[in-house]
Formats: sequence, structure tokens, C-alpha cells
Amino acid sequence: MRGTGYAPCHHGEILQGAFREADGSVCRGLVTLPMRTLGTRAEFVRLPGTTSDELEVLPADRTKAAKAARLAVAECARHRPCGGRLRLHSEVPIGLGMGSSTSDIIAAVHAVAASFGTRLRPADVARLAVRAECASDPLMLEHRPLLFAQREARVLEILGEALPRALVVGCITGGGRPVDTLALSATYGPAEVEAFEGLRTALRKAIASADLALLGQVSTESARHNQRVLAKEEFPVLAEVAATSGAAGVQIAHSGNVAGLLFDPDAPRLWPRVRGCVRALRANGITVTRVFSSSGGRECTSTSPTRSPSRNWCTPETAWSACGSRR
Repeated sequence: MRGTGYAPCHHGEILQGAFREADGSVCRGLVTLPMRTLGTRAEFVRLPGTTSDELEVLPADRTKAAKAARLAVAECARHRPCGGRLRLHSEVPIGLGMGSSTSDIIAAVHAVAASFGTRLRPADVARLAVRAECASDPLMLEHRPLLFAQREARVLEILGEALPRALVVGCITGGGRPVDTLALSATYGPAEVEAFEGLRTALRKAIASADLALLGQVSTESARHNQRVLAKEEFPVLAEVAATSGAAGVQIAHSGNVAGLLFDPDAPRLWPRVRGCVRALRANGITVTRVFSSSGGRECTSTSPTRSPSRNWCTPETAWSACGSRR
């Protein structure tokens, strides 16, 4: 009668745009940058004898997660749907383009399925997620890098086994203002589709050869293309700081205000370069949030993130304190 679920978040995208399919049609797609240290935990308690409309969610404003839970009940219960209580606990900041709503939704779907003693296939979870929020990030799928059609809940291409390892200096653009993802509307002409196909090919090569420098070129160009859809006034500064501090490139949330500078974790004088990067960003009024590994593991922060997009997750001082022994 009780089930729990968990889903991670991400740190924006490496690549997002429109891509050509085998039949010549064009489909929107994205490749996310994993961030496995933050996520959402969900608990669902079934209440037999109630109707599926009698479903309570806490916090009460998680309406997309509540809709997903109802869809999951219908999927799992078949001929015996019921209501229940859904409780969510999330560390993912809202509205920054880190997949906070998708994380809530997937955790909720997993919790509902567990309460019925079953597990849903990732493809089914993706389908329910898109029904609940119209567009979804691929957080329900394996950790392999995927080109994912976010509005159609399907994988366009498995790009390889793993993204090249990166140390990410995370930061906030646009003052951390939340972005209404569904309000963004992008149309791409033939020339742009051709450009995105070139980036897709380059990303495939970067993954096959574990080439972070090439991946950084892809993410920076994707961010540059996105300026037409969601302009970030800080982008020129981010690109300049990346170049002067020895970063491989810039990655952004194409539908939010989180961004990151990508560093090779095996590069010489890594931490002096990272500290110089943080100082340069701060000097230009850009808030640094955290330093983390794209492959998971310990983060360079000693404070807990907050769900409020207007507050810092941590400060550079606490980040360096947590990483003090790593010079």
C-alpha cells in the first residue's frame, strides 16, 4: 500500500535544437548534462475505497506531479484505481532549467508503481511524464547520453556509453528568474537544422573519443544558437571567462537560467584555473552556485541547496572550504 520513488535532476543541456530523422522529418531534441547529486524523493500511500480524484499531494503546488500520480494509478491499477497521498521532498531549485518538475513527476510515478508492487518500463514512464507536463527531460532513462525528443517521449539516438568527464563550475544567469518552459517557442529553418546535425555528429565523436574539448565546442555553439530563443545577456562574459580560464566550453539550460563552465578534471593546475574562473564570474556579477563532477561523486559545496531560485545554493567560499584539500 506504500511505495517510494526517486529521480535525479540535470544541469541544463549540452545540445538542444531540431534534428533530422531517417525519413527526412525534423524533430526537436536535447541532450542533458547529468547532475546526480540532487533529486526528488516521493512517497505514495494508496487509500483503497477512494476514487482516483481523491489524491492529495504535498506540497500542494506540485500539480504536475499530482497529475502524473493519477496517470500512474490508472496505468498500474487497471480495473481497481484508487486515491492516495503523495508526499514529495526535493532539493532541485525550481524554474532554473534543471528538470525540477520532471524530477518530481518521475519520482511520483515510481512511488505509485511501487505501491502497486510493480515497476514501469522507462518508455512508459517517459510517456506518462510527457502526458503530465507536455515536455519532459530524459531523467527516467539510463545514464547513457541520449538525444531525446522531449515533446514526444522517445529516444532519437543513443550517442554512446558516457559523456566525457567534466568538472562543472555552475552559475546563474538572468538573476535566477524562473522561466516558463512551455511559453518558449522555437522554429528552425533548414540552415539551422543542418547546423544542429553538424553538432550532433561532433557530439557523437566527442563521446566516442572521450574528447571534452570537442564536447565543450558543441555545448558552446548550442548555447550560442539558443540566444535567439532565450537570450542570456551574460553569455558573452561566460564565453570569455571560459576562454581565459582554460575551460573546455560553456553549457546552459536552454529553457532556464542555470549555466556551467566545463573543465577537464585531469588538466594541470586545475584548481587554480577553477578559482580564477570563479573570481572572474563574480567580478562580472554572475553568481556561482557549485562545483561538481558530471560523473557524480562528492560536490564542492558544504551547504544544502534550496528550492528557492532567488537564493544561492552555496557560496564560492563554502565551495572552496569543502574542496580545501584539493589544490
